[in-house]
Amino acid sequence: MSTNQHTPRVLIFDSGVGSLSIGAAIHDLLPEIDLLYVMDHGGFPYGEWPEALLTEHICATICRVLATHKVDLLVMACNSASTAVLPALRGQIAIPVVGVVPAIKPAAALSQTGVIGLLATPGTVSRPYTAQLIQDFAAHCQVIAVGSPELAPAVENFIWHEHALDAVLNRVKTAFSQHADFAAMDTIILACTHFPLVQPQLSALLPNIQWVDSGQAIARRVAFLMGELGFAGTPGKPARQSAIILGEEAASVNLTQCLQARNIKISAD
Repeated sequence: MSTNQHTPRVLIFDSGVGSLSIGAAIHDLLPEIDLLYVMDHGGFPYGEWPEALLTEHICATICRVLATHKVDLLVMACNSASTAVLPALRGQIAIPVVGVVPAIKPAAALSQTGVIGLLATPGTVSRPYTAQLIQDFAAHCQVIAVGSPELAPAVENFIWHEHALDAVLNRVKTAFSQHADFAAMDTIILACTHFPLVQPQLSALLPNIQWVDSGQAIARRVAFLMGELGFAGTPGKPARQSAIILGEEAASVNLTQCLQARNIKISAD
C-alpha cells in the first residue's frame, strides 16, 4: 500500500457542539491528524427535521464545505443524521464517511446487572434502527430508554451561553428513577453526541453509573480507515484543529473560550 505524504484531515460534522465530544476522542487517539469541525448551528436541532428535508440540507451543506476545504474523511457526528442521511451522502461525495450509532453493544457487554439506560433524543429512541440494535446486542438486558427533547438544546445553550442545566438534568434523573428497575441500572448509553459534554454533571446526579458513548469506537474506526487510505501519520507533530460555525455571524464569547481551551481555531466558512 502506498503512503500518503500530506497530513490527513478529518471533517467532523454536526448540527452543533456535539462534534466536540467526537473530536476529542479522535484527537486523543490520533493527535497527529488535523481536524475540521463544522457546526451547523443554523440547522440545530436535526431531530426536528423531516427526514427528506434533513437529507437534502445536510448533503448540500457538506458538498458546499467540501468545495473549498480539502479533507480525507468525514465523520457524521450526529445520531439523528447518521440514521437518515448516510446512504444519500455517500452517493454524493468521494471520501469515506463514518456515522455514529448508539453504543448499545459495548454497554450491554459492560453492564454487570443487565439493566442499562439509553439517554437519547426522542427521535433516536423511537427509530426502528435503535430497536434493532437493542434486539441484536442487548436482548438479554432490560433497557430503560429516556428520550429527552430538551437536553441537547440545553447542552447547546450551555456551551454557547453558559445557561443553567440543573432543571433539565433533574428531569432526566426523574425520568430514569420512575422506572421499576432503576435501582439495578449500572450503565447508561449517551446516545447523542452533545451529552458527553455534560457527563460530569450527569455523574453528579446519577453516581455509581458507567457512562458509555460512541466516541472511542468512532476514533478507532477513523484510525482503521486512515491506515486503509495509506496515512502513516507523523508522531509528535502537533495537529491543527479548526472550526467553521454555520448559521451565526460569530461565535459567542463562551463558545470561543471553550474552543480555545481545546486548541481549536475558529475559521471562516
